[in-house]
Parts: sequence; C-alpha cells; structure tokens
Amino acid sequence: MTTPADRNRDSGTRELDVVVYGATGFVGRLVAGHLAQHAPDGTRIGLAGRSAERLEKIRDGLGPSAAGWPILHADSEEPDSLAALASGTRVVVTTVGPYARWGMPLVQACAQAGTDYVDLTGEVLFVRSSIDSWHDTAAETGARIVHSCGFDSIPSDLGVLMLHERVRSDGEGELADTTLVVTSLRGGISGGTIDSLRLQLDTVKRDKGLRKIAASPYSLSPDREAEPDLGAQSDVRIVEGSKIDPTLRGWKAPFVMGSFNTRVVRRSNAVLDWAYGRTFRYSEVMSVGSSPLSVVVAGAVAAGLGGLVAGLSFGPTRALLDRVLPSPGEGPSAKTRENGHFTIDVFAETTTGARYRSRVAAQGDPGYAATAVMLGESALTLVHDRDSLPDKTGVLTPATAMGDALLDRLQLAGFTMEVERLG
Repeated sequence: MTTPADRNRDSGTRELDVVVYGATGFVGRLVAGHLAQHAPDGTRIGLAGRSAERLEKIRDGLGPSAAGWPILHADSEEPDSLAALASGTRVVVTTVGPYARWGMPLVQACAQAGTDYVDLTGEVLFVRSSIDSWHDTAAETGARIVHSCGFDSIPSDLGVLMLHERVRSDGEGELADTTLVVTSLRGGISGGTIDSLRLQLDTVKRDKGLRKIAASPYSLSPDREAEPDLGAQSDVRIVEGSKIDPTLRGWKAPFVMGSFNTRVVRRSNAVLDWAYGRTFRYSEVMSVGSSPLSVVVAGAVAAGLGGLVAGLSFGPTRALLDRVLPSPGEGPSAKTRENGHFTIDVFAETTTGARYRSRVAAQGDPGYAATAVMLGESALTLVHDRDSLPDKTGVLTPATAMGDALLDRLQLAGFTMEVERLG
C-alpha cells in the first residue's frame, strides 16, 4: 500500500534528495563537506541560503563531486522561499540557529510538504513548540521532523536504544536506573550553543510558564500527565561513581548538555510507549578523574555551570562573558577538529538486576567534526534506508525516527557503537 509519505517523497517527484540549508555557516560547511565525500553515488544534493555568491564559493571548494550541486535561495524571513525549498527535496538539513529565532518557519514548511527535516538544536523550548505546533501535521503528511541530530543528542539517544534492544533480547526485563557518563571528551565550545543558551535564558526570564516547562524532566513528552512519578530527577547533581556501577571510581560532575539530552531520551521512551520501562530513570554526568579530589572537582564543575547560567542571566556579567565566550559562526581549526574525540558510556541496571553498558565513541571534535558526520549520516539514512526506518512520522527523536538504520550508518562511518553485559 502506498502511503502519503511514499507519494510525497518519491524520488521521481522531488528534484533533490538532500538540501543543506545554512551551508555558508561553520557547521553547515562541514556537513556539506561530509556529504561531498561520503554520499552514495547518485545522491542529488543542493545548497541553500540567502547568498548565492557565498554558496557558490562553498560549493567550489568541495571538490569535483559537488560541482553540479544546485544553489537555492532560501531565507527564514521569506516563507515562500522555504515552501519552495521543502517541496523540491526529500530531506532538508538545517544548521541555521538559534532555532528558536530562525527555525520554526522551516519546520512548518517541511511538515506541510511531507519533507523530512534534521537539525542540531539543543533548545528545549524550540522543540516543545515544534511538537505542539507541527507534530500532527507532519504525522499526517508523512514527514519526519527530527531534532537534535548531532552531539546533542545522538550519542545519548542511540546509546540508550542499544541498551534497550540488548536487554529485551536477553530477556532481562526493562531498563531501570540508567546513567550516561562522558568518559572522555576533547573539543571546543560552540558559539551557536552559547547563543542558544542566551536566547532561552531571556525567554524563561520573561515567561514563568515557559520556565516551568523548561525545568520539567518530561518537558518533551507527548503526554506529560502519563509520565511516571519517579521523584526528583536533577540535571546538576554530583554522584559517586560506584553508585552508578561498581566498576566506576571517583565522583562524577554534571554534564553541560544533560539537561537537554535527558529530555530527548525520555521523549523517545514515551514515543515508544514507554518501552524502556515505566521505572526508567535517566541522568547524565561526566568523569573528572578517579582521585580522592574528584569530589572537589565535580563540585567546582557544578558550581561553574551554575555560575555560567547566572552570569548570562544578568546584564553586566553577560557583557563580560560575551567578551570571552565564542561567537556564533566561530569554530576551531582543522587540526583541533581532527584531534578532538569523545567516548560516552551508558550504564544501566534492569528490573531483573542485570547490569549493562553501551558505548558510543568517535574521533573528531564532538561539536563540529563528529557532529557533521552525525547530521550528514542522519540525512543519508532518511534518503537511502527508508525500508529500514521505524514506522513513525511526526516530530520525532533520532532513536524513534531512524533507530538501528542510523546506528548501522554511523558504525560504517567509523563510530564505535557497542553493548556489553557487566553482570
């Protein structure tokens, strides 16, 4: 049976397979470069943005494989241009943020056209607004609107999905206490991430209702009232490693993106009808060493994160921080990007008492080089692996939209994606 999604995205009715919107930006250029090098032969790719001249310069630097890529005009302040963009391709990749400021018109255009969409957002309120405004439309047209397809939040989302699938296969019940530990990480701070944080802090400062939504651990759930009451779930706690798993030593500090990633993973659980478990408790932390002083370092990290948020919330200190924090569009050198890396371990205890660990690791700066791979491979998954995708449409997460198909692609791209039983 042919579905609306099949009709809308049939390769014969769309001129292009993938369009990179924002290709003149720092991450957009990296994504375009990844596609130029790794997209399967015959993949029809275009570049979109406001300046044809700048886009042509980007295309000319991508090598022979990109020589014929078309250039398309698109501007978030020109809805007709976004509608034309969405109707002419099967997948739109956007790196134009902050998404709360610039992203929603493109979400609307893709949802209405039945066009798949992937982005890099780490903005809770933007994703919540996208769900409320366009999930039903996207579900009806067959579009997959997939937010957070970079370092936020693919390692978290797929790391937990792998655990769930292995536990289910082993017949060891459901996931219970589950904690992601950033075991090692080397990379720069994204200016776009800082700019998104500024915007969200300004928004919640003006609106107490939005502040409450942003603070809820289930802020992205499709049905917040149906979520289990598991007590306090803090995103800024420090925790002793042995409390996570007997194999861990030292204290763990809050992970800066945990407050967003945890909400994405909890949404995946709910979209999958709470398949991970009704007692699934999830948090994210980072390693700061295993010495007796790790508790001091972990506390200092927690205080520093709190200080950053407080500083950006207060005018005079924000002005000082803006002088030293990276600006949007800035990024590290090629050497720094190549030397970056990350290793993320997700530890879980199941309802039967079994213990497991999944690992997601990759070479390359997490927020730039590795993120460009994740975003590019997400787009290619939606184009080339349609028969392997979960049978879901609407506003989704990486795990619920692409699942094992994306996991397989990332492994082929050099990522470590593995699960082991610990006890």
